[in-house]
Amino acid sequence: MKHKLWVMVSLIFMAFLIVGCADTEDETTAADNDDSQETSESENEATESEPENETIETLNVSFVPSRDPDEIVTATEPLKDLLIDELADLGFDVDDVEINVGTTYEAVGEALSSGTTDVGLIPGGTYVLYDDGAEVILTSTRAALSNDSEDPADWNENKPTEGLSDEQATYYRSIMIAGPTEKGQELAEKVNNGEELTWDDVNSARWSVQSTSSSAGYIYPTLWLQDHFDMSITDLDQSTQANGYGDAFAQLAAEQSDIIVAYADARRDNDENWTGDFGRDDSIWDETNVIGVTQPIYNDTISVSKNADVMNDDLKNALQEAFINIADTDEGKEVISIYSHEGYQEAESEDYDGERDAQEFLRNLN
Repeated sequence: MKHKLWVMVSLIFMAFLIVGCADTEDETTAADNDDSQETSESENEATESEPENETIETLNVSFVPSRDPDEIVTATEPLKDLLIDELADLGFDVDDVEINVGTTYEAVGEALSSGTTDVGLIPGGTYVLYDDGAEVILTSTRAALSNDSEDPADWNENKPTEGLSDEQATYYRSIMIAGPTEKGQELAEKVNNGEELTWDDVNSARWSVQSTSSSAGYIYPTLWLQDHFDMSITDLDQSTQANGYGDAFAQLAAEQSDIIVAYADARRDNDENWTGDFGRDDSIWDETNVIGVTQPIYNDTISVSKNADVMNDDLKNALQEAFINIADTDEGKEVISIYSHEGYQEAESEDYDGERDAQEFLRNLN
């Protein structure tokens, strides 16, 4: 009897154990299912919260012809992939970046205004002429130069002009450069002797200038002539428009011009060409002298088209960040050095009010 009772108690106890295990397994399975469902929902929410990149088939980037166009195209080739990679991280998948060099400064300004190009690397003078259709987003910074005096004799005494690696500048100057011709040397000698040039001195020389929207190649040299002689480039008896600064230096080396106007470190950019492609025997520093120095010019811009189909506020912001990031890389620094740029900072239209004043002054002259 006792034995039967013991067997029944054992059976009842085992039944309770089996039911308890089953309940635990059900609870564990339910908990696992709940966790799995929550994870799946979280993953779906994360996927839904990540916006897809906007696709741009072609981004057109234009440069002004401040250097030889072929040289600019070659030097800026890596910019295509750099921009594509940067913009991809900033919400834009760009299939292709097209880089071109305008035939003139005005051609790039007109392309921005019409929307046939999306981004333009242009001087401040070009920007303010076309700001009805162009919007500035960045201004360039560049290495300060070892020469920054307004006295041209100081530049000639302290040759060569060199870049200062530890100092950045937000402006540059335009200089009037006298070449190896008899007239060029005559004017340089007067300057280096501390003599003031006269209108007859400069008007008797052959000048090579840039297009009318070029800050360093036309606008500020005109202001210099106005300040010193109450005259302008249009008053010169002998002035011709060069097809970019490389062309101007080629003319100076060939003694087809006596004076050219250029940005302050242009001789550094044409140092090798002077004794190479241009065929001179002596260095550019030995054969050229500065005879005039303009007031400071605010640096070049990166501007975007207000009328391009692809342009919107998000893309503008992305382009700002992309170019700033590119300028912080070694490869990017090499690309933008074609324009003597070393970095970029965000810009406002008001930064170029001084340039607008200069443009207004020039309009009043005509």
